[in-house]
Amino acid sequence: MAEVYYVGVDVGTASARAALVTRDGLLKTTAEEPITIWKPQPEHYVQSSTEIWQKCCSVVKRVTSGVQSSQVRGIGFDATCSLVVLDKSFQPVPVTQECDPQKNVVMWMDHRAAEQAARITNTGHRVLSRVGGVMSQEMQPPKLLWLKENLKESCWDKAAHFFDLPDFLSWKATGSITRSLCTLVCKWTYCPPEGWDSSFWTSVGLEDVLENNFSKIGSVACSPGSPLAEGLTPEAAADLGLNPGTAVGASLIDAHAGGLGVIGADVQGFGLPCEGRPITSRMAMICGTSTCHMAISEQPLFVPGVWGPYLSAMVPGLWLNEGGQSATGTLVDHIVKGHAAYTQLQEQVNQRVPFPGANTYAHLNSHLIQMASSHPAVDLLGSSLHVWPDFHGNRSPLADPTLKGMVTGLPLSQTLDDLALLYLATLQALALGTRHILEAMKEAGHDIRTLFLCGGLSKNPLFVQIQANATGLAVVLPSQTEAVIVGAAVLGACASRDCRTIQEAMEKMAKVGRVVQPDQELQSFYERKYKVFLQLFSHQREYQALMKHS
Repeated sequence: MAEVYYVGVDVGTASARAALVTRDGLLKTTAEEPITIWKPQPEHYVQSSTEIWQKCCSVVKRVTSGVQSSQVRGIGFDATCSLVVLDKSFQPVPVTQECDPQKNVVMWMDHRAAEQAARITNTGHRVLSRVGGVMSQEMQPPKLLWLKENLKESCWDKAAHFFDLPDFLSWKATGSITRSLCTLVCKWTYCPPEGWDSSFWTSVGLEDVLENNFSKIGSVACSPGSPLAEGLTPEAAADLGLNPGTAVGASLIDAHAGGLGVIGADVQGFGLPCEGRPITSRMAMICGTSTCHMAISEQPLFVPGVWGPYLSAMVPGLWLNEGGQSATGTLVDHIVKGHAAYTQLQEQVNQRVPFPGANTYAHLNSHLIQMASSHPAVDLLGSSLHVWPDFHGNRSPLADPTLKGMVTGLPLSQTLDDLALLYLATLQALALGTRHILEAMKEAGHDIRTLFLCGGLSKNPLFVQIQANATGLAVVLPSQTEAVIVGAAVLGACASRDCRTIQEAMEKMAKVGRVVQPDQELQSFYERKYKVFLQLFSHQREYQALMKHS
């Protein structure tokens, strides 16, 4: 019998990727294409849904070129929670002042709607209890309000369909305008089983979306992985190089796909604290340009400053809480590339290029090991240099976009050693940020015993080890480094009915690769460093208060 496959498509911030995945969760082939990002003015980031779909088609054709179309049983899409705007004919509507119709996507990281988000928060509406009490500018209601207030004629009045990007992709594939509960619940304030709260939209000045039973933002929703319509339409099948009718699963936000790709793995025999316990004892961390912290529970748990609880937003039937850090991989790059010694670092890396796998961060990790030759652990080099990592505001657990980054302990020198230490202190700050989120979740009733990491940053062994050391928890890495795409393929497996449930598909396709244990000798060190970490935050608040007094 011929092997059967599923296709996972992942649209990240800057690229579209696809993988051909076996029923056991192994990646047979992968492909990637870049996506254009435009920044027409500060805090505005836009893309083209037409280009995104074209890139999706290109990568799917590449990964399936070596197999028969009939062997592909299902396809699933995940994407960033960007906002796609289309007119009544499903044509792009511009979201920029220049009115370029191709630029019709307000990206997830577009912060143009900060003022609208603050106004929505100030309403104190009951739906805000599901987003940690604070409406983020990265969610869709403030972006809709900004478009209505700033681009009424050129955009708002012409718009007939507002899609989250994952739902746009499943619509392009199937013609179905059914939305995924993942997107509607996490980014739009939808709350099953009741659905939309009309009073919320009216209270924030967006009563227009109530028309035709909320048709502009989604009248019908279903759980992730549910089969959509009749599968691929003939047109989409031709675009993708697959058979019409191939099953398509309701989509996921990219971070949530990463959660599916790791959190359900069979952990038997690894001696982990979560073995023999329900899946609710695990937290998935999807670590890329930003990081999402996904914890699930059988009952709704309200965590201040953490999004959720969201029913069926990732795993059907379970509640999701979603913490996050707005800038992680981005922050590490910012710190390293902005340092005076970065040029020297690049020169050293370039000299080592003949060695396989040599890159900037591997070189910095090696440099830190050399610097720590007289210390029992690299971590201890960070004892007098401390970073507060919210250079792009705090998503969780403080939910304060106005917070800024802080560094204390800088010398006058700017050597490669100084760069390496600042890089180390940044990794430690990000890990202490995870600890901060974990503590908020624990106080609300979560009992998290093990971390499951995936995403680009999880490929950095020092980042992973410091996450374990700073939190005191074991870290599980997946056997497939591209866990987000595996998560997308899980949706296709579920839609094809080859697996009866998302949970069954996760167990079959998510695999433990490596376990990283915390260094217990460093427990006291991180207790003290965490106290400094929390003081940095309280000091920043004090400084803000001092400077407000005239």
